[in-house]
Amino acid sequence: MNKNEGLIFIKKVCYCVTIVFIVAFIIILPTKLENKNLSNTNVILDNENISEEETSVSSSDKVNADVFESSNIPDEILQKMIGNSIPEKSKNKVDISNLSYLKITYFGFDNESHIGEMIVNKKLASEVLDIFKEVYEKKYPIEKIRLIDVYGADDELSMQDNNTSAFCYRVVANTSSLSNHSYGNSIDVNPLYNPYISGKIISPNNAKEYVDRTINKIGVIKKGDDLYNAFISRGWTWGGEWKNKKDYQHFEKEV
Repeated sequence: MNKNEGLIFIKKVCYCVTIVFIVAFIIILPTKLENKNLSNTNVILDNENISEEETSVSSSDKVNADVFESSNIPDEILQKMIGNSIPEKSKNKVDISNLSYLKITYFGFDNESHIGEMIVNKKLASEVLDIFKEVYEKKYPIEKIRLIDVYGADDELSMQDNNTSAFCYRVVANTSSLSNHSYGNSIDVNPLYNPYISGKIISPNNAKEYVDRTINKIGVIKKGDDLYNAFISRGWTWGGEWKNKKDYQHFEKEV
């Protein structure tokens, strides 16, 4: 093979190699792009599914917000109560079978629905649910409904936070007598706005501005309002009508 023939041969080889690369590029590149697009599409779809699932859970919470349930006290709740609303030294005196755990939907000061927890006497459980369902449907404002155990069973702290609660095994202030709260047949509603007043004693101690019962503010209980009527129509008594002292937050019923 002479020099010219060698150059021609090399050119032909280079030409063939170039053709192979071009063909490979044309065939392989679209496939890679397609796979990449499919991968991106899958990621987008996965994100959409997550988003839809989260939205569905959120919507479900809103749709099913109206909860009015009664049950035996769950073990995890009972464990929180012992040492708080059920003092260690008194736990043998509290008959848990006489109490019910309630989940209650209420209309908050923020004009939104919330679900609260309450422990009451089992004999009153159904009636208490009816009362709170009635005031909820009438959008009577209640700031919060939490177990007093959230406050370490400190009644003063619970009242200062305007927390509505019921059961707490304790004595009446400045006495050795058990409070009706010890039996779960008393409920204090919006206690900051509806204080206990006896002479110069005001409880909670940050409620002085609410001693004036002519005050026009949401959550202040007044005779004849929706909350008052819901309790009184079912045979409960209101501390706001006591003679020697006033307990505007307090409703109770003997069982």
